[in-house]
Amino acid sequence: MSELIPVSALIGDRTYRIKIEPKDEEVVRKTLKTVNEKIVEYKTQFAGKDMQDYIAMVMIWFATEIEESQIRNLEMENLTGELDTIERLLDGKVS
Repeated sequence: MSELIPVSALIGDRTYRIKIEPKDEEVVRKTLKTVNEKIVEYKTQFAGKDMQDYIAMVMIWFATEIEESQIRNLEMENLTGELDTIERLLDGKVS
């Protein structure tokens, strides 16, 4: 197991020190960038809220994106399986 590296994670107006696997650093940084961009977007759309509200909205959005992605992946796997079955049936009839 590799050594964990310290990373400063800025979310909204707070910085958190976290330790991550070096292989995860790029993904973590991209995720933090996405989260902070979404916070700015929500601050523009819903002016007057406090930072905790914006962070909560972003976390709900992020969790929903993950859930939808998992559903799409499952649907794609099902579709691929059905297409494979059809292809096998067609190959069996053609031979």
